[in-house]
Amino acid sequence: MFYGAAEFSRDTDIVVLAAAENLDRLSAALGELEAECIAVPPFEAAFLNRGHAIHFRCHHPEVSGMRVDVMSILRGVSAFDTLWERRITLLDPSDTQIHLLALPDLVQAKKTQRDKDWPMLRRLIEADIVQHRATASETQIRFWLEECRSPGLLMDLAKRHEKAAVELAAVRPLLRGAIRSDENALREALATEETEQRAADRAYWAPLKAELEQLRHSRR
Repeated sequence: MFYGAAEFSRDTDIVVLAAAENLDRLSAALGELEAECIAVPPFEAAFLNRGHAIHFRCHHPEVSGMRVDVMSILRGVSAFDTLWERRITLLDPSDTQIHLLALPDLVQAKKTQRDKDWPMLRRLIEADIVQHRATASETQIRFWLEECRSPGLLMDLAKRHEKAAVELAAVRPLLRGAIRSDENALREALATEETEQRAADRAYWAPLKAELEQLRHSRR
């Protein structure tokens, strides 16, 4: 919602540094929410450090039914120290600090095998371009060229910032289609890029899912 691509959601995702003191504080906060761990794996640093997510359901009357997912490592996303350094900090009406992933990190985190994440990823970039196009820095422009998934916007960016687009085509070849304003080739390349990212996410989760299956069998 903060980045302009609102989606109705009943859960809260928390990325945490899996240090003992942090996890103790998080455990106390989850206790206040009357949150129970609703699936495997259990809430332990070892599982967080291997890339698992820990799932909770809250039972406190003010948040009854809300799901909380806790992670420490996200596929394709920088280490926690880097995420923390780049974070966006908000203040709520009571001056409580709320720390959000920076947009580039959120975009990387959305490159999953789930169908619902890809339209959201596209909207996040579109909203950022619309909001900041008139005052964009070189860093923002390069970020849009690297991540934009809307053919029309991508061709317009490549036309306006051709030098940067040519440079970045070495790491994102589909930009060559954007530079040529070849919309058909660009759409094909975007679809291929998405397919490759979905496959990479499935490969990442395969051993973790196998471990979860073993844990489920052990519980039974």
